[in-house]
Amino acid sequence: MKLELVPRLCPLCGSAESRLRTKARIDESRLTVSAFASRKLPEFMHLAMVECASCRLLYANPVPRPETLAQAYREAAFVSRPESRCAALTYRKLTEARLNLLPARESALDIGAGDGAFVEQLLDLGFAQVVGVEPSLASIAAAPPAIRGLLRNALFEASAFRPNSLDLISCFQVLEHLPEPAKTVREAYSLLKPGGLLIIVAHDLRALSARLLGTRSPIYDIEHLQLFDRRTGSMLLQKAGFEIVAIEAVRNCYPLDYWLRLAPLPAAVKPLAGAAARRTGAGDLRITLSAGNLAFTARKPTASA
Repeated sequence: MKLELVPRLCPLCGSAESRLRTKARIDESRLTVSAFASRKLPEFMHLAMVECASCRLLYANPVPRPETLAQAYREAAFVSRPESRCAALTYRKLTEARLNLLPARESALDIGAGDGAFVEQLLDLGFAQVVGVEPSLASIAAAPPAIRGLLRNALFEASAFRPNSLDLISCFQVLEHLPEPAKTVREAYSLLKPGGLLIIVAHDLRALSARLLGTRSPIYDIEHLQLFDRRTGSMLLQKAGFEIVAIEAVRNCYPLDYWLRLAPLPAAVKPLAGAAARRTGAGDLRITLSAGNLAFTARKPTASA
């Protein structure tokens, strides 16, 4: 894969003024179909990251062309359904806690649906009409046959849905990947009914793990075009017109084997630790950790608000 990079303005406030925070670290010979897959083994490659002089968002500049990104995500590999299901159960807990705020459970959209694991959860939670949008062909191919028909192989486009037609939109670990996150959030606002909810999970730039590890943290990745925190995530939502309902740290539950793959262990040690965990059966143990993610719940105001 060849990355033709183009400059851009701050994707949150549009400012052209920024400060370089970390230089790019890219080896194009290592850019395979796994480079743009979710829950992959960290490659410790990332684009140059700058901090906006106005809103202080940390974002990549320059970035790959949109058509390059679209192709990369279309061809991206799918890594693991068990881990996808683990994530979906975590996201279900977050969503279930906010369902009392919804006037109805008629329709829901999951942006970046992967293999449809969370689409399954939305159906189980009682939503009558559920759609998932997912650009990766391999991810959709990994979906159960009963769910596959609910997944659209595409990048999210608001024009594919009716305005004011959805009760809930979920967007988990997606905003970091988007060339225009503010546009996506504005379009989500336009699709929600008054009183509808947008639930987002994103990496937290200010999390303890990110601050301790710096660019050795998995959140510094070739896929990530911007990194949010509580303040910049709130700005993104409020600029689109949303009311912030809640911001909370996420506790993720994954098998130990997955956590070891993410851990910043020396290259010679990591495969040995993983092999030992799998050999003893410990690799399948479910471990719950605060891994540095934030959940934002935002509501589209009602007409009377």
